[in-house]
Amino acid sequence: MSEIIKQDFSEVLKQIQLSQQKAYKQVNTVLIELYMEIGKYVSLKCVKENWGKSVVQELADFIKLQDPTIKGFTARSIWRMKQFYETYNTNEKLSPLVTQISWSNHLLILSAAKSDEERAFYITISIKERYSKRELERQISSGLYQRTMLGNEKLSVMVRELPQDTKNVFKDSYALEFLGLPKEHSEKDLQQGLVSSLKDFILEIGKDFCFMGQEYKVQVGDTDFSIDLLFYHRNLQCMVAFELKIDDFKPSYLGQLEFYLEALDRDVKKEYENPSIGVLLCRKKNEEIVEYALSRSLSPTVISEYETQLIPKKILQDKLDELYLQFEGDDK
Repeated sequence: MSEIIKQDFSEVLKQIQLSQQKAYKQVNTVLIELYMEIGKYVSLKCVKENWGKSVVQELADFIKLQDPTIKGFTARSIWRMKQFYETYNTNEKLSPLVTQISWSNHLLILSAAKSDEERAFYITISIKERYSKRELERQISSGLYQRTMLGNEKLSVMVRELPQDTKNVFKDSYALEFLGLPKEHSEKDLQQGLVSSLKDFILEIGKDFCFMGQEYKVQVGDTDFSIDLLFYHRNLQCMVAFELKIDDFKPSYLGQLEFYLEALDRDVKKEYENPSIGVLLCRKKNEEIVEYALSRSLSPTVISEYETQLIPKKILQDKLDELYLQFEGDDK
């Protein structure tokens, strides 16, 4: 097959795939709108005519009896539609977005999210990152919302003052349970594991990250230096250097990362790109030591922990609540 013919065939395939995606979006929109309308109908009946579980069960039985080909309208599903309507019908921010994600993703969010803010976060990021059901399930299980909110609150001054919006990009802790690392592991084990599981790692850090290299070389003077992992972030339009440490954060680690950022900005960054950002990924960190270390830092740097097992969401939520209480106390 000639290259010209192959290119022509590829164009036809591309059109088919785009059409399929468009058709799926239209079908999903119609389904979500239907579930919202059924939820509204049942909700109003519950208020005005005291419909309860027995009546909804009769409704599910009636639908099945009248048209056995119709699937997905069990009593449990209809109650979910009612909950769906009552959750979003008065939310002016979220109601226009609900048709943009699948019903299976909505069910995950309805089951797990405890606040409007958490629901808004997962709906918005599901749209942006195009999460499958499996991917969203993993992110909810890993406490993505809590870890991202903690990360937003703990961003250094230099990162906050960047020209681009870094909100919801970096996390206070990264969940690396997919690596299957033993408790005792080396930096080489960690680095190689992340590269070998790059798809999972990019799901964890965000799909706007594009991998540029492992042990990325920068030369200063006559000496070569290696950055553990280098990425480019499409939305931030800048390079992001990850330095990996398997022990507790030490202030001396910050100087090394700042040196790498300076080398990237002087010798690698293109004119139209924004200043590079560094992420120092440590096994653990003491918040007071981090605050002292970053207070005079002139480089946009993020200090994060990594976990080799999923952290219970309650622990993350407690940390977030504690941080909010601390801010409220500072405002008084």
